[in-house]
Amino acid sequence: MTQDTKQMMIFKGIFNKKVVADFNGGELSSDAGLLLIRESESQTGIISCIADVLDDKRHPGYVKHEFEQLLRQRVYQIASGYEDANDSNELRHDPIFKIVCNKLNSPLASQPTISRFENSISRKDLYRIAQAFVDIFISSYKKSPKGIILDLDDTADPTHGNQQLTLFNAFYGSYCFMPMHIYEGKSGKLVTTILRAGKRPSGKEIVMILKRIVKRIRERWPGVGIIIRGDSHYGCPEVYDFCNEHNLKFVLGLTGHAPMFKKAQKTIDKAKELYFKNKKPIKIFTEFYYKTNSWSSTQRVICKAEYNDKGQNVRFIVTNLKNNNRRMIYQTIYCGRGAMELMIKEHKNHLRSDKTSCSSFKANQFRLFLHSIAYVILHNFRETCLRNTQFAKAQFDTIRLKILKLGARVIYISTKIKVHLPTSCPYQEELYRIWQACVT
Repeated sequence: MTQDTKQMMIFKGIFNKKVVADFNGGELSSDAGLLLIRESESQTGIISCIADVLDDKRHPGYVKHEFEQLLRQRVYQIASGYEDANDSNELRHDPIFKIVCNKLNSPLASQPTISRFENSISRKDLYRIAQAFVDIFISSYKKSPKGIILDLDDTADPTHGNQQLTLFNAFYGSYCFMPMHIYEGKSGKLVTTILRAGKRPSGKEIVMILKRIVKRIRERWPGVGIIIRGDSHYGCPEVYDFCNEHNLKFVLGLTGHAPMFKKAQKTIDKAKELYFKNKKPIKIFTEFYYKTNSWSSTQRVICKAEYNDKGQNVRFIVTNLKNNNRRMIYQTIYCGRGAMELMIKEHKNHLRSDKTSCSSFKANQFRLFLHSIAYVILHNFRETCLRNTQFAKAQFDTIRLKILKLGARVIYISTKIKVHLPTSCPYQEELYRIWQACVT
């Protein structure tokens, strides 16, 4: 057998014709859709913005891969579904990845180089990156909005081995981190993500993070209205005081206590009575002012009393909104935070941002930022380039499958690089429309 026939694979024939396959197709890639992402990313410039705040302490004489190129390589790999640093070894010769990372004549970085990059980031670098994320969020608006909603939530990020600041969380039954995600509730834009030890955040910790974000937003948008929204983990007296002192509105979950149930008892009994009378689910609302010993002032509490075939369901929220429509505050404003679960799902499940497997906490925070950059890029791509297509509301995994995962042959000639996409591609018209949106 010759060298060519050794690499040939023979399959079951069809209509008396042999079906054979080899690896002589030339410069091919399975991720040609990244060319569209590259065009979209150039409009926001997020990768360049993040790279500019990094302090490169390497000796210039030994540098083969600039920080910006390493950042592009890692982020584009994450967006394409290659979330592990080990994937860099197989993708460093991929022609499309080399194009989107602005590198043609030499391979991209290998896994050891990527790992050294991730572990070289200092605490000051991380602080500047966090600031850059807020600046990029602000710059994503053409003009100052009248109001924004800052949605806060955390999610479990299971850990394995002896990692810094990993803690056992009894609720999740595992050792984990608990990163805090902050999004703008109406648009789904990411504000920032902060890696945390695997425990519930304290009120002091929440205020420390909010203080920096609100200050930076107010510097650019002095008159913007801000609503802080979150579940009962964020319903802390320190948060109430901070919001009241800085002219912020809040709608937060509140864990029910016996005195609160006592104040709402008449409404709870009425909901039960109406259910058995009308034989259909009942949901009614009441409100009262309440103060515990740990609160510095009395707060407005709204109670939802629900009764259905599953029994009683009573929930409380606390707010400083003056609107008299308590049903609207609960069902529209507070329950609207449910959309954040979808944002975290795309960040965590579709982009695999829980791949924080480094020993160093700083390296894991940087990894979380890398996945957050990919989130910002894909979210902007969907909002601006997919707006008038069938993918306008597609999840990130669908965008990856239908748009990014395009097979292509790459041919280099003296004056241009030709990327030949499949003639049988089922989304040709859509892809052309997306390209037009990306370049205009």
